[in-house]
Amino acid sequence: MAPVFLFLFIQEDLLLRGISLVVFAIAAITDAFDGYFARKYDAESEFGVFMDPLADKFLTFAGFVCLPFLDPHQFPWWAILLIVVRDAGVTMLRVFSKRKGFNLETLRSAKIKTAVQMGYLYVALLFGFLLLFGGPFGELVDSIYQTNLFYWALMLVTAITVYTGFEYILVNRALFSKK
Repeated sequence: MAPVFLFLFIQEDLLLRGISLVVFAIAAITDAFDGYFARKYDAESEFGVFMDPLADKFLTFAGFVCLPFLDPHQFPWWAILLIVVRDAGVTMLRVFSKRKGFNLETLRSAKIKTAVQMGYLYVALLFGFLLLFGGPFGELVDSIYQTNLFYWALMLVTAITVYTGFEYILVNRALFSKK
């Protein structure tokens, strides 16, 4: 659903951008339910354990990539790049651990990170949608942007994301030993 969301969101059409938010929400919610039910009914598979975080990353990458186009001052590329590099790095760590015969278990802090990212993304993308309304309503939304609230929230999301990347390395440091 990430490519569908991305395609719809970059359109400068109110209806299509609105639909993109529905697609994003459905993707995020069904991902959460999928993981919950897989654990609850012990229906986890090796494939699912690998693909679920990867699907999360595709969706969050698509969302984060849209943000600097809304306002590069509120959503600087360097912060987006840090988030993407961390998530790609953890994915590579999963592949590396798999080759060494280990399953890299998803950390609780990383699950919280994903929830924080998804929540932040939805609110930021919603404001990007609301900007298209223009007029007094658009001016109100723009005045909220001027508070730099989204910038500071992105700094928090970036810090949490980077922290969990280091936590993965620390918790799994045995993977890097020669043994």
